[in-house]
Amino acid sequence: MNIAFFLLPKQEVICLTMDSTLRQTLERMEYHRYTAVPVLDKNGQYAGTVTEGDLLWHMKNSDGKITFENASKFLLKDVPLRMDIKPVSIEANMEDLINLAKVQNFVPVVDDMNRFIGIVRRSQIIEYCEKFVSREETMGSRGAS
Repeated sequence: MNIAFFLLPKQEVICLTMDSTLRQTLERMEYHRYTAVPVLDKNGQYAGTVTEGDLLWHMKNSDGKITFENASKFLLKDVPLRMDIKPVSIEANMEDLINLAKVQNFVPVVDDMNRFIGIVRRSQIIEYCEKFVSREETMGSRGAS
């Protein structure tokens, strides 16, 4: 099966840029109730994924320099991204997609020039796998008759 079948396209994905402020990042994540959001560079390439934990640890380790009140003065590009959320190529196979989805809530998808084109949610992959399990159970119960 082609990965494009599962793709939630870029225009439907909440993304941030490296030049987003911490305040913008926090507000977008809060508004959409996301715990992790893809980050793109100025060329639209996938740069990583920022998590709530990344933001909280960065603020905590700033020795009080970064607060919610002044978060608009600090940029996302200065936040260390602790989780290495790997993207998959649109040309990759389902096995690659499933392997990444085992450890990530979503899998960023990039084109052949590493430009971000969307995500595949882990829930979609689980639903896809569920169909095979259900089909096997159905086939197994027929054989038992």
